[in-house]
Amino acid sequence: MTLQETLSQLETLGTEKMRDFNKKHGVGDNQFGVKMGDIRALAKKIKTNHTLALELWNTENIDARFLAILIINPKKLSMEQLATMVKSEKFTHVADWLYSYVIKDFPETESFRKDWMNSENVMAARAGWSLTSGCVARNPELLDLPAVLDRIEEEMADAAPEVQWTMNSTLANIGIRFPEHRSRALAIGEKLGIYRNYPVSKGCTSPFAPIWINEIVGRSKTQVS
Repeated sequence: MTLQETLSQLETLGTEKMRDFNKKHGVGDNQFGVKMGDIRALAKKIKTNHTLALELWNTENIDARFLAILIINPKKLSMEQLATMVKSEKFTHVADWLYSYVIKDFPETESFRKDWMNSENVMAARAGWSLTSGCVARNPELLDLPAVLDRIEEEMADAAPEVQWTMNSTLANIGIRFPEHRSRALAIGEKLGIYRNYPVSKGCTSPFAPIWINEIVGRSKTQVS
């Protein structure tokens, strides 16, 4: 399937309702408004196609970028290409898909994590803290957890909203997974108050770190007993 054929198919799948939804969440005009399920179905049909994925990404079209993430071959990306991709996307939903499907399993994530956590680029910093949150879960021995908590306490309040979200995930992950750091994680969350009044749908967990930590820990204790 060529680039133009793929774009034409995406355009056919787009709806006004989805375009309006995307616009409410910060997406500009470079979109078709395709449902996630339809993007996944198209990706399944195309299968891995690294060249097409790069062409789709370069269009800067949101739907094309979602599709690109699903059909790209991460092993064929250079570190420079991946860093450029991260910094070029401002829509957090796409950025989070890029993290979930491409970045977190990339072989050089630790060097990325260290560089991006200190980046002045908002989306690189967001990805760096996403990697740190993942590192808390998978490779905590690579981290100085008290120092990570120090940074969160000192920097999170003034961080860009995009970065606050993944810093908060890191804070919650530490509190959930490490009882010896839980009281401090809870105290930092209470002190900063970020997401305290965040609207939450019925049945969902609040992103406010103290509520998030206590709810997940409470579930774990219930399951054990």
